Amino acid sequence: MRRVIAASLALALGLSAVIALRTANADQPARFERGSWHALNAAHAGRPTVIHFWGLTCGPCIVELPKWGRLLAERPDLPLVLVAADPLPQPAAQVNGTLERAGLDKAESWAFADRFYERLRYEIDPAWSGELPRTVLVAADGTRTVLPGVADLSKVRDWLDQQARSSR
Repeated sequence: MRRVIAASLALALGLSAVIALRTANADQPARFERGSWHALNAAHAGRPTVIHFWGLTCGPCIVELPKWGRLLAERPDLPLVLVAADPLPQPAAQVNGTLERAGLDKAESWAFADRFYERLRYEIDPAWSGELPRTVLVAADGTRTVLPGVADLSKVRDWLDQQARSSR
């Protein structure tokens, strides 16, 4: 019982820190550190969410980002979370500039901020070896669907439509 209370308290504190960080630094990506994956999921619990992992050093990611930007423009209510998952922390200005050019500067944004990026990847999915891009579709009930590689955005649209129908 103590573990459950301690875990709940840690999650609540982490979530409040994330919210404070996002409010104070709305133009900066949030720091994705140990515990961030759980905080991110807790903040979006009960709602379908698209979490897209990308990297500044990933050529296909940079080509794909404007497509996500067009999807977000088409569906401004798209529950999109972007995570820059580069192996080494990248300057916030570079992450923000890339997202702005792709039309994604209004989307929720995070960036790996721990030099032990393997630990962050393991926290997200123990089977993930780090290939980018990677998209995780999280349904309202918490069910996850992983789209490795460049995402077929027609499948993402279909998934979003299905989630909208099931929530009615």
